[in-house]
Amino acid sequence: MKNILVLFTTFLLLHSCKQKVQPTQSPIQVDSTVYQVYGAALDAQSVLSINALADSFSTMKKTDTLFAKVQGTIKEVCSKKGCWMTLDLGGEKDLMVRFKDYGFFMPLDAKGEVIINGYATISETSVEELRHYAEDAGASEQEIEAIVEPELTYSFEADGVLLAQPSS
Repeated sequence: MKNILVLFTTFLLLHSCKQKVQPTQSPIQVDSTVYQVYGAALDAQSVLSINALADSFSTMKKTDTLFAKVQGTIKEVCSKKGCWMTLDLGGEKDLMVRFKDYGFFMPLDAKGEVIINGYATISETSVEELRHYAEDAGASEQEIEAIVEPELTYSFEADGVLLAQPSS
């Protein structure tokens, strides 16, 4: 009986990891751009540029939180589940975007422009977490072992994402 339960659980876990990520709502169009909606519905009004967010980070402390809607370009997406992505903040800095309560994921091949809605914070990321993210991103064992110090991380918890669709 135990073996059957273990096999069934393993099957469910493997099957759930292979499912294709689906948008949570119908696409929306803003001007000439069509966006797929992931997570909570949001509009494309009052959007900050990624540069404006980077400027805001320069005045924030680790305990500060900023609610914002930000437009940026995807740099990387978690290659295992799509459970996080990074946006380029400029100046060799990245914005680590996670999704509220793991309520939705991004397609593994997501790229291009996004609008994210949620909370921006500054935190320190441990060596263990940095190594985990590097592993998810497909880094070599040597690159993972080279991570030996925590980093100041610019984070964003998104409750909704608009992913621009390529023009046809």
